[in-house]
Amino acid sequence: MELSYEQVAAFAQQGGTVYFFLIFLAVVVYAVWPKNKAKFDHAAQIPFKED
Repeated sequence: MELSYEQVAAFAQQGGTVYFFLIFLAVVVYAVWPKNKAKFDHAAQIPFKED
């Protein structure tokens, strides 16, 4: 079986879409994970602290 450029390009596009969706999903899960709440709450208050 010989692959054409169009087949390879379509596979790369689909694979890239799945890859970046999985990375996006991992970032969202990390951001909403309950264990990280204290870390993000602390980081959110940094701009309001006095020098």
